[in-house]
Amino acid sequence: MTGGIACYKVPYLIRSLVKDGAEVQVVMTRSATKFITPLTLETVSKRSIAIDMFNDPGMISTRHIDFAEWPDLIVIAPTTANFMGKITSGVCDDLLTTVICATQKRVLLAPAMNPNMWSNPVTQRNFKTLTGLGFLSIGPAEGEMACESSGVGRMSEPDEIFREIMNIFSSPKKKALKGKNILITAGPTREEIDPVRYITNHSSGKMGYAIAEAAFQMGAEVTLISGPTNLNQPSGIKVINIISTEELQKVVLKEFKKSDCLIMAAAPADYKPAYKNSKKLKRASEKLSMELSPTDDILKEVAKIKTKKQLTIGFALEIDNGIENASKKLIDKALDLIVLNQPGPDSGFNTDTNRVTVIAPRKKPVEWPLMSKNEIAYKLLELIQRML
Repeated sequence: MTGGIACYKVPYLIRSLVKDGAEVQVVMTRSATKFITPLTLETVSKRSIAIDMFNDPGMISTRHIDFAEWPDLIVIAPTTANFMGKITSGVCDDLLTTVICATQKRVLLAPAMNPNMWSNPVTQRNFKTLTGLGFLSIGPAEGEMACESSGVGRMSEPDEIFREIMNIFSSPKKKALKGKNILITAGPTREEIDPVRYITNHSSGKMGYAIAEAAFQMGAEVTLISGPTNLNQPSGIKVINIISTEELQKVVLKEFKKSDCLIMAAAPADYKPAYKNSKKLKRASEKLSMELSPTDDILKEVAKIKTKKQLTIGFALEIDNGIENASKKLIDKALDLIVLNQPGPDSGFNTDTNRVTVIAPRKKPVEWPLMSKNEIAYKLLELIQRML
């Protein structure tokens, strides 16, 4: 990390990397510590933070070489104009510049600076020199800056940098789904009771979003249909936002016609109020009863228009008799594959990990061990790629 206001975004990147199983070592310049405390970064990275070359009496003097050789990838986020100038010239006047000079590993730059600084001919020359030498880069993006100016110079968002890192490490798989159109649904739906109340469920959308991002990294053209979630919408992916199960059905049936595969990871409501009240229901002392009607079964409707060249993948969340109930859904909805979720403290709703069982027609169910939802996404898509 180098000294720029975009330092405040970096804990979100570190958190994503650590959750996905990466080991992250933070090396800061002294200027970076003016923008964010080492304690914050130590907390999210779960490692002590390195700042100075000679600040620890017990430190081994070749620590900069250890840092240069240890990582699979070095990410400079944010990368300031000053830092680019120093490493372009081979300056080694602190721990981080010395690590960069000593490393033979891949380095990803995430530039962040005022638009005038970014467009400065010297900065542009340094950036072109570094990328010409093999440095990787992402951004900068265009937008409003902390200095209230606007233009190109913002550091790419943490989720974009995270996906670029995933892309770097998944390069052998990058073209596995090239030329395929993958349709993915995610999140819950809401069925309105009155203008201020609705029926919904605990789905966070994390599994569907992870699948969408993994499919994008594997080269697919991805359309993500998302119910209401608190997740950041992924860049580079077509996102269609919906609210109700009826809206979800309309969009799925329209988009499925041009898709090679539908992955139905959303959790649409099974029931909706038979009548929606046009005004807010007032609180009263007596009991309130409500009639519910079943919503349409979207995957059964998809089965009516599905061709032999298309795949449909379902998700089932079951509490009891999981394999039996999921297998029945597999047949009833004419699915090519169904993924069984059995929620627990470390899996299912609102978690970053999951434990699933994959069931295919005429095959024995295969239980996958607990793993991150990102890992499940890639493993599932590799299976789908072979089926396609």
